[in-house]
Amino acid sequence: MKISYHQLKYVLVAFSILAINACSSLPKTDLTAISVKQASQAQAWEMKGKLAVRTPQDKFSTNLYWLHTPQQDQLTLTTMLGTTVLSLTSTATGAKLDVDGKTYHDSNPEILLQRVAGWRFPIKRLPLWVTGQTSAEDIVLQQYNDGSPKHVSTEYNQTLWALWYLSWQQQSGAKLPKQLKVEQSELKLKIQINHWQALAEK
Repeated sequence: MKISYHQLKYVLVAFSILAINACSSLPKTDLTAISVKQASQAQAWEMKGKLAVRTPQDKFSTNLYWLHTPQQDQLTLTTMLGTTVLSLTSTATGAKLDVDGKTYHDSNPEILLQRVAGWRFPIKRLPLWVTGQTSAEDIVLQQYNDGSPKHVSTEYNQTLWALWYLSWQQQSGAKLPKQLKVEQSELKLKIQINHWQALAEK
């Protein structure tokens, strides 16, 4: 069963209306905040911001929370009221997607997202991209005066992706993107990073 973009947008709105008195909490961890000079020095981090999705069929925006550790990635989308409507957890052994009151499993988080939501995204590259880093397969086409990437092109799963770093900021002692766009032919994402915190085990 696939959840269309229109359905996902409806879920976000419905939860906003139905959960006026509801609240949600961020995942509890045994990690503590640290300061780093470069994002690459942080083996674990958490990020809070906004995600806007645009396709030929629909568009929607949502709050985004992301906890990244060496053991797992947890991405959570919430309404403006903080109610969780979608959560994707990925580990070395598999992935779990919770959305619209249902849970889906797969060994590959990208295939899982494609099967349920209808679009495939390079999730494994995203931790690098949102922290302003690039892989060996990424081609930096344009840079800012300080050497920070501005326009990046890459091929992933036989699909061409383009990254645009619109602005940068200082977070947790390191220079991080503030706004970036990730695009391919039919899928356009815009990510705004409001808070990024490097983490380490207590």
